[in-house]
Amino acid sequence: MAERPWQKFYDYYVPQTIRYPQFPAQRIFQLTAGVQPNKVCTSFYGTELTFWQVREQVLRLANALAAQGVKKGDRVGIHLPNCPQFIVAYLAVMHLGAIVVNMNPLYTVNELQFIVENTSMETMITFDMFLDNVRKTAAATGLKRVIVTKITDYINGLGVSTAKSLDLEEGWLHFSELIENCKDTRPPRVPIVPSDPAMIQFTGGTTGFPKGALLTHGNLVAATFQAGLWASPGSYSPHAMPHQERSALCVLPFFHVYGNVVAMNWSFFGCATQVIVPRFDIDEILDTIVKAGHITYFPAVPTMITAIVNHPKAANLDLGRYIGLLNSGGAPMPVELIERVIDLGITFNEGYGLSETSSITIANPLAYNKVGSIGIPMADNDFRLVDVENGVEDVKPGEPGELLVKGPTVMKEYWNNPEETKNQLRDGWLHTGDIAQVDEDGFIFIVDRKKDMIIASGFNIYPREIEEVLYEHPKVAEAVAVGIPHDYRGETVKIFVVLKSGEKSSEEEIIDYCKQKMTAYKVPKVVEFREAVPKSAVGKILRKVLRDEELAKLKK
Repeated sequence: MAERPWQKFYDYYVPQTIRYPQFPAQRIFQLTAGVQPNKVCTSFYGTELTFWQVREQVLRLANALAAQGVKKGDRVGIHLPNCPQFIVAYLAVMHLGAIVVNMNPLYTVNELQFIVENTSMETMITFDMFLDNVRKTAAATGLKRVIVTKITDYINGLGVSTAKSLDLEEGWLHFSELIENCKDTRPPRVPIVPSDPAMIQFTGGTTGFPKGALLTHGNLVAATFQAGLWASPGSYSPHAMPHQERSALCVLPFFHVYGNVVAMNWSFFGCATQVIVPRFDIDEILDTIVKAGHITYFPAVPTMITAIVNHPKAANLDLGRYIGLLNSGGAPMPVELIERVIDLGITFNEGYGLSETSSITIANPLAYNKVGSIGIPMADNDFRLVDVENGVEDVKPGEPGELLVKGPTVMKEYWNNPEETKNQLRDGWLHTGDIAQVDEDGFIFIVDRKKDMIIASGFNIYPREIEEVLYEHPKVAEAVAVGIPHDYRGETVKIFVVLKSGEKSSEEEIIDYCKQKMTAYKVPKVVEFREAVPKSAVGKILRKVLRDEELAKLKK
């Protein structure tokens, strides 16, 4: 790719182009394990595993899965929170050339069933805390293999088997027993090329149910190298220090593409110890940071950062001494919050990415961070701003337009969805649906979203999913979900409800109903009852009018 004007703002060590190795994604981990076998790879509630120990676990599980019939191209669901088992399962599946399907552990039965059926999944790796949902999903879909772990298995050692205490269904397998009973640590001889599928990451859309972005091994390698080299041998960067001192705080969920690439895979690339936390609890996070003494790299979302800087403990901590590089993504970071982080002495970096781009694709350089901008394209990535209506013509300089991106991290396609692939991926350009402007230096500023998708705490929420549930309520005639600004979550869900004639209800009743039907982060937080909702001349509900009304209220 020819030199772009924004590349003059790259940090001095960032290459304008990268020669990506032509190997599968798991090879990044294997190379690090070979070079630094005794370096701690994972730290999980006091239990540490070296890169070599994790390597042995990975290869034994890979060969055990192969013996069970898992083969190249099979879809394998990983239904786990952040824990060493996730890393072992992820790498084992990759070694077989099978396709990882990331699954949020909090998914409801309906959501799990949709993903299992959409991907024709035969194997799921899950854990003890949500077995009831998995049992119902397996009964409805005929899952062929279910492999179960207990999160505590990896707190007291390498994975002490507790299969008997789980009372598993007949034919179900225990994660630790599979590893214990397989002594083969030879890498599987499965030919894998960069264009082979590696992962299906379910993402958002303007209508309908989630779509599975199909990411290749080449996509994941490119994304990891881009992210890794963006924070490389500079004096203020993570890679300036010896391998033994590097660490990453991994609280971003690995089942989300941001956490998967920018936390987990980044750590493989940088030979960093992953300090793993399965959920975000502000007190636990602050205690973990202080106990660690220094965290080299902390990728997060704005809601996490807000909680940290606003916590009473933060005032008494010199956080700049404890956190080397704080990276924000997943949702826009308020300028006021960015300035507070910088005032604390923390090196800060904000970026932009999508599931369809294997996570981050645009980012601010560390030495030249424009507050309020998502940054500039990383090595080998390009962008355009096109007319919002026709999606073809480039807009004039300074004018807003839909952001299109192109590069080696852009997905291959949407899984089993050629129509949506054609809609959003044209001539290699991904239509993001985000409206942006660019300044004279090439820095990009997001000004609006074309999509109706709601982003709360970094999670994508589709209004239609919420509305579909509400329309099942016997008292509801019409329902509209919108995202409204929220100081902590970035956005939160508000619903406008029109009841059927003669019916009465309450906010509590509607919210309780939603809690039974959907994952917690999708549940509406505010309910407004109306006689009618605004509609166009042809009867289409005008969601934008409702959203604009809410924004107008905030300005008063």
